[in-house]
Amino acid sequence: MTDRPILATPGATSATAPRAESAAATAVRPRGWFSSPEVERATAVQGLALALALVLSLAALLGVAVAPVGAEFQGVDYTLTNQNGQDFSGQNLAQTSFAGAQGRDARFAGADLHGAILTQGAFPMADFRGADLSDVLMDKVDFAGADFTDAVLVGVIATGSNFNGARVTGADFSDALIDRADQRALCREASGTNPRTGVDTRLSLGCG
Repeated sequence: MTDRPILATPGATSATAPRAESAAATAVRPRGWFSSPEVERATAVQGLALALALVLSLAALLGVAVAPVGAEFQGVDYTLTNQNGQDFSGQNLAQTSFAGAQGRDARFAGADLHGAILTQGAFPMADFRGADLSDVLMDKVDFAGADFTDAVLVGVIATGSNFNGARVTGADFSDALIDRADQRALCREASGTNPRTGVDTRLSLGCG
């Protein structure tokens, strides 16, 4: 059966995929409880983020300034920019857009990225140690080799992303929507407890 996204939840011991085939992402809670509202929320948020990225990129090409509705960007909008090797450590980047941005080796250690948009970005080998990534939209993002040690990823939507080689010691993935294959891979390396939330990393990922 094809791997489907799951909703990681503290204390989860297993995740069971439903038998019915569906084009929508599948969210799985502890003891196999299926929640279609979670899937609808993830799908709607992903659609809005992608639409926002397209509007902003079109506006940039046309030289038109656009104030996104429903988004309060803090500081600079980094959509589709090259931020390779840049240092954002400790900065307030809450609700900032990095959609489609390049951020290889970028440093976000201790940064506040709550509610940010990283959709379709590329952040291989980036440093997110101790960062607040709660409620971040991070679908279809390349996080290969990224360091999420002690980071808070509560409620993130990370379907279709690449976590190959990522470090997650002490990270908190509670209520994160991630692909089942990624969940299994991360569980093989997961350990520790998040120093901010006190949540065990393996429990937050629903590791067996």
